[in-house]
Amino acid sequence: MNCHSRWKAGLCSVLMLSGAAFAEKNDEAMIDLAWESGCFNCHDLDKPLRGPSWRDVAERYRDDDEALSRLVVTVRDGGSGNWGEERMTPNRRVAEEEIERLVSWLLTLDARDETAD
Repeated sequence: MNCHSRWKAGLCSVLMLSGAAFAEKNDEAMIDLAWESGCFNCHDLDKPLRGPSWRDVAERYRDDDEALSRLVVTVRDGGSGNWGEERMTPNRRVAEEEIERLVSWLLTLDARDETAD
């Protein structure tokens, strides 16, 4: 491996590690925002509570191009019938920009690891 190739390989490694660190920091910031917004009163990342787990939501809407806009409205205004009989209460005390950030983030979550349960 010549010097140029080693430099490129090193740069790629640094970029991948910094990307992972950014993702973790972003996850942490989004989880903090979710706690502050009261989302964890009804939702969990990995298991259903009163509402579906966020990983289940991400899986259901993964290929739905309209999911972000529809879910933002559901979080803001409340809704029912998508995940059983439980009604989602409106969350109007959280700014719409914050709701959009949270929904955008949760739609990126990977499916739950079934072997971890």
